[in-house]
Amino acid sequence: MLWHELTIHTTEEAVEMITNFLHEAGAGGVSIEESGTVHKKRDTSLGQWFDEIVPFNNIPEGCAVIKGYFDETVSLESIVSEIAPRIEELSDFGINTGEVRYEMKTVNEEEWATAWKQYFKPIRVSERLTIKPTWETYEPESEAESIIELDPGMAFGTGTHPTTSLCLRTLESVIQGGEEVIDVGTGSGILSIGAAYFGASRILALDLDPVAVSSAKENTRLNGLEDRITIVESDLLSVLTDREHNAELGVTLPVQIVVVNILAEVILLFVDDVYQALQPGGIYIASGIYKNKEEMVDQALKASGFEIADIRREDDWVAFVARKSE
Repeated sequence: MLWHELTIHTTEEAVEMITNFLHEAGAGGVSIEESGTVHKKRDTSLGQWFDEIVPFNNIPEGCAVIKGYFDETVSLESIVSEIAPRIEELSDFGINTGEVRYEMKTVNEEEWATAWKQYFKPIRVSERLTIKPTWETYEPESEAESIIELDPGMAFGTGTHPTTSLCLRTLESVIQGGEEVIDVGTGSGILSIGAAYFGASRILALDLDPVAVSSAKENTRLNGLEDRITIVESDLLSVLTDREHNAELGVTLPVQIVVVNILAEVILLFVDDVYQALQPGGIYIASGIYKNKEEMVDQALKASGFEIADIRREDDWVAFVARKSE
């Protein structure tokens, strides 16, 4: 089968928003390649070998190449006409898109459907957790090491992006055992699965994207966690509004931990909802925040009544650990 490939040259800061635009325009798949230069700071604290896992490329630091794939019957010119104005508007929200360039060509399905898998290898994301794609073989180094089996498909979340690894390491540090957790914007389900491995008793995973919900359910099944993780196509506000009438959420509201890995602009929309969803003293882990949005999120969290317990950083990304007042 032939597919039209639309390539967009932009910045790492704008990746998540532009990727979302492509999905909304009907892309059958999206691939993202960020800078692989030798100058880019990389976390090797757990022994990651980036020269093997992610081969170096010639993409300038801070830049990214996004490729969206569309059915051959679709006009790429019309797709560009649809999303180009939305990309231009990102600057109004303080998102630097760089010098955006568009390229178009036609490719065979095999060229994009499976080629990306060569870059997704087993990766150690914390002291106790390694993420292994389902098509790879891997032997744990110790009995204390847990293995997440993952096939992200077209959903977000492999554990290799700084925002995801920040969330996983933070979850590992705050979960003591037995907590109930809400994962907002679950994507592939990786944070929910990680929370279960770290000792959470029950997890409610939410996403508005049916593709993500399907992916999260399959990955939950692959890891044998269907009895602890409930995946729902919903947002947090709907869950809070309907909680008295929904006996199948799997958790009892309010919960002890809420984790979110979404763009700062989206995080700002439901800070008060998270506060309502948490017990007094509960923990809110908010990641997906580019460094230039740190102060904005900090102010919003404090305005809603949160106390900032910690701020964690990796590359140009930030994760907040906030606590609801007792």
